[in-house]
Amino acid sequence: MALNRNYVLLFLFSLVMTASGLASLPPIDRDEPRFVQATKQMVESGDYVDIRFQDASRYQKPIGIYWLQSAAVTLSGEGADAPIWIYRTVSALGIAIAVLAIAWTGTNLFGASAGIAAGLVMAAIFATAFEGRDAKTDAMLLACCVAAQGALAQIYMASRRDQPAAGHLWWIFWIAQGAAILIKGPIGPLLSALTIATLFAFERDGRWLSRLKVGRGLALVVLIALPWLALITWKSHGAFLQQAVGKDMLGKVASGEESHGQPPGFYMLTYSLFMWPFGLIAVGAGLQALNRMRDDVRLRFCLAWYIPFWLVFELIPTKLPHYVLPAYPGMALLIGWLLTLQPQDAGAPLKRWQQWLWWSTAFGLVVVSLGLAVVCVAAPIYLTHTFSWWSIPAAAAALGAGYLAFSRQLQVPLPRIGATAACAGITYALLFGVIAPSLKPIWLSPAIKQAVLANKPCDTTVLASSQYHEPSLVFLVGTKTVLTSIGGVAEHLLADPACALGLAPIGDEQKLNGMLSVRGRSAARIAEVDGLNFSSGDKLSLGLYRLAP
Repeated sequence: MALNRNYVLLFLFSLVMTASGLASLPPIDRDEPRFVQATKQMVESGDYVDIRFQDASRYQKPIGIYWLQSAAVTLSGEGADAPIWIYRTVSALGIAIAVLAIAWTGTNLFGASAGIAAGLVMAAIFATAFEGRDAKTDAMLLACCVAAQGALAQIYMASRRDQPAAGHLWWIFWIAQGAAILIKGPIGPLLSALTIATLFAFERDGRWLSRLKVGRGLALVVLIALPWLALITWKSHGAFLQQAVGKDMLGKVASGEESHGQPPGFYMLTYSLFMWPFGLIAVGAGLQALNRMRDDVRLRFCLAWYIPFWLVFELIPTKLPHYVLPAYPGMALLIGWLLTLQPQDAGAPLKRWQQWLWWSTAFGLVVVSLGLAVVCVAAPIYLTHTFSWWSIPAAAAALGAGYLAFSRQLQVPLPRIGATAACAGITYALLFGVIAPSLKPIWLSPAIKQAVLANKPCDTTVLASSQYHEPSLVFLVGTKTVLTSIGGVAEHLLADPACALGLAPIGDEQKLNGMLSVRGRSAARIAEVDGLNFSSGDKLSLGLYRLAP
């Protein structure tokens, strides 16, 4: 009963950790609005097979996340007019499920305290705090990966103890793999395959794999994933496979795609931010586990979960911080494991290179903690020229989390882990829920939406935008929004003189009027929106126009 209570509390703690900012944070360009707009168009059209952003196909990812977001939109009762927070609940739920799954895994491997510690860590690191507020694939993919790896860990441990594995575990493993494929293609299966291959290379014993019931499991995966894959392949005349596999997946493996090419070492450099505030504690636990993995198969499994996956993605040219998120639970488990040791056994001497790595990570913890505190204070001053009183508790909480996480003792007690997680949660709540939404100059699309609503002459008004082509504009202003050139704006205004609106840089106003003057018309600027496009770094001064009478 106490164990069930722990799971419920961890689940609720995770939801609380991601609640602030779900509604107040505007759509984050560029990926999130592409996902939610494609879902919105599914709801508008009733077509739940094809994936489109306006008139263009969007075949980078499979259908799973769009179905889940569509379900959330339908359950909300708001239909295609559902606000952004409805879509984000899927990600918040995905992180909560991942937290539950890692606690379940840690409890079965190392005991109840270890499970609680691992769950707290996963709920409170920066990576999950951000992804839980971002309506994309990664939070729900994490849930699938942790469920699959948790079942795999228990099957593996049962074989090493020469005990029967629970009959439901292979079902969980393969259902999670099928769901992961529908969410983000081969990433989930790749994680498990690398874990299995590493264990086999270390032990030269693969007899335990028979407990996975591979034949029946693969049939279950096919049953889950194949129907939609067959439908979309037929409907797109093969374009889905060509774009998703040939361009998106293989393109990222071969070269840096979408301006995200980075050299090896990128994930090591960003580790202290995305595992903040528990990166140092996790490194200490990981180094102790490395020194003992020959004697403890549980540690071997956790390291096989993290290290190979991290190495593979360090070698792939295209890099984004969330790509290695499915590896982080392996480190969270090791923090829990360290709690199970006697204090005199938990701090065994580290080798010279391990001390260097530990101190480097300690430096990273200090830099990130100070950096978050500075951002909380300086961002409102720099962008809005005002001081936010919420910056003080946010910065204090960030520094408090960093202080609590900086421990010379490798073994950190569970109450201190909980206090560190709570401080991190306060930081996220204020940073994402209050401070970031208040930075009005970087949120151009919501300002444009308000200007359009205040000035649109007709219910059927459609906006055409020149230069500012962010996906959030389409999601907020409407699916029919036209992303075009200055010439396209002129043509749009002339095509519907009574109702059309145009958006263009004020610096292009003379050019716009020159194009309209050929037809004896001119543009009237009815609103102005100034700000910073954080996606491109451009300062913009945009005018909202309609044809002058």
